[in-house]
Amino acid sequence: MEHDRKQTRAWVLHPDIKSDRDRRDAVPALEEGVALAAALPDLEVVGSTVVGLPKAHPGMLFGSGKIEELKTLFKAEEVELVLIDGPVSPVQQRNLEKAWKVKILDRTGLILEIFSDRARTREGVLQVEMAALSYQRTRLVRAWTHLERQRGGLGFVGGPGETQIEADRRAIDEQLVRLRRQLDKVVKTRTLHRAARAKVPYPIVALVGYTNAGKSTLFNRLTGAEVMAKDMLFATLDPTMRRVELPDGPEVILSDTVGFISDLPTELVASFRATLEEVLAADVILHVRDISHSDTEHQAEDVEQILSSLGVDEDRTVIEVWNKIDHLSEEEADACRQRADRNDSLYAISAITGEGLPQLLHDIAMKLQGVRVDEVLTLDFSQGKQRAWLFKQDVVQEENQTDTGFEISVRWTEKQKAQYAAL
Repeated sequence: MEHDRKQTRAWVLHPDIKSDRDRRDAVPALEEGVALAAALPDLEVVGSTVVGLPKAHPGMLFGSGKIEELKTLFKAEEVELVLIDGPVSPVQQRNLEKAWKVKILDRTGLILEIFSDRARTREGVLQVEMAALSYQRTRLVRAWTHLERQRGGLGFVGGPGETQIEADRRAIDEQLVRLRRQLDKVVKTRTLHRAARAKVPYPIVALVGYTNAGKSTLFNRLTGAEVMAKDMLFATLDPTMRRVELPDGPEVILSDTVGFISDLPTELVASFRATLEEVLAADVILHVRDISHSDTEHQAEDVEQILSSLGVDEDRTVIEVWNKIDHLSEEEADACRQRADRNDSLYAISAITGEGLPQLLHDIAMKLQGVRVDEVLTLDFSQGKQRAWLFKQDVVQEENQTDTGFEISVRWTEKQKAQYAAL
């Protein structure tokens, strides 16, 4: 009975720290924080605030005046949980919880919560548990409080009963070692699956992008599959693979991956490496962007940064897909279409209306196999080896026997033509 449970009243704060050179634009950052919180079914976000600060206060994060002001606000709004969209040290967390008499969760804790709620595969679950333990290990300033849950989850957000667990570092480390062993086993079987798949001559097309860019909607549109495509951050956590036949092109395996996010906590980058390993095996990477988002440029930079940190090499085919042009004004949408017309690795599409998809699919097919051309070859009976090679390559469209041999119509790429010439 999901919906009968009482939701926790939460407030989102985004500390806009002026001394932080890398700080993001406060308004979209706060919106993202609220969207993150909305991704958890147990939370009801009752309000949100940007708090401007010259610099972070080491013990309390905020100054004493601001702490008092917020305390009054939280009390009036009956807030039970405050989500701080940024890093909060264990000491700051303990002090703020004492001052405000509410539970505090920082950005990392919130993302872990969401990840644990979304992970579907065995590997995903193990990765989240490990990330959560590494995070907890840094927080052993006080006894860690685990709150019971009726659903899965890590117990950072309140539930009905409260049980105290005295977890010391050794216990956590032992658990980490155990989880690491289990994960190695799971990853090994995945590697075997991948080896088996490598024998299948299907190229892999991976969808990557900032969270909520519309990857799952696009994936569903292309595969007819019902992958969870809610308008929620991190709706997809485990790589989802489907076979798709491209129009007059090869069959491909389409892979939908977890959404990227800026300032992804370090504990998570490491543990989600394997979820993104599929990307390293991809022949073509589709970088899906929500072009209607006010922060789309920064989001794209974050994605590119994570791809290069994963080790995606320069010569990999990356196609940029500007999604959600249906959210733009006609003028802006036209400007996007014109940019796309001038750049052959850029497409302006709408995964919702389907605009731009036929051209995108056609060009993916071209990039995967080069342009195929039709030719007619004349072989004599002695060229059995060449004839067998053509059939093995699956390029033969039609064959007619003549008095001296065979007339064979083929559709092939320049590369195949050159290979044939070298026989």
